[in-house]
Amino acid sequence: MSVVLIVEDNEKNMKLARDVLQAKGYDTLEAVTGEDGVRIAKESKPDLVLMDIQLPGISGIEALKALRSDANTEKIPIAALTASVTPTDRSQIAQAGFDAFLSKPINLKEFLETVKRLTEDGRT
Repeated sequence: MSVVLIVEDNEKNMKLARDVLQAKGYDTLEAVTGEDGVRIAKESKPDLVLMDIQLPGISGIEALKALRSDANTEKIPIAALTASVTPTDRSQIAQAGFDAFLSKPINLKEFLETVKRLTEDGRT
């Protein structure tokens, strides 16, 4: 089964994402800062990264750029997982190059469909 790295600094959001993914058979890795997210992604090469945007340390957008600039992690799908839903935020997130946008609070159906699509696309 696929491995999903969750980069999220809110404990409740982390627990929800982890519990939902593990219940569906995914293995999960966790990071609470952008720097840890980048480090763990480089070490573990997960099948998908769920990246919060507002993080302590570097932002999710900066973490995305760090992963995209590394040949070992540039192809890992990365989905923005954020409560930032203003048109400006969405535009900045889309322009940054995320593979998907998931808003918080999580819509379970959309969340699981997106995770499934991104992890299956990555296994071609």
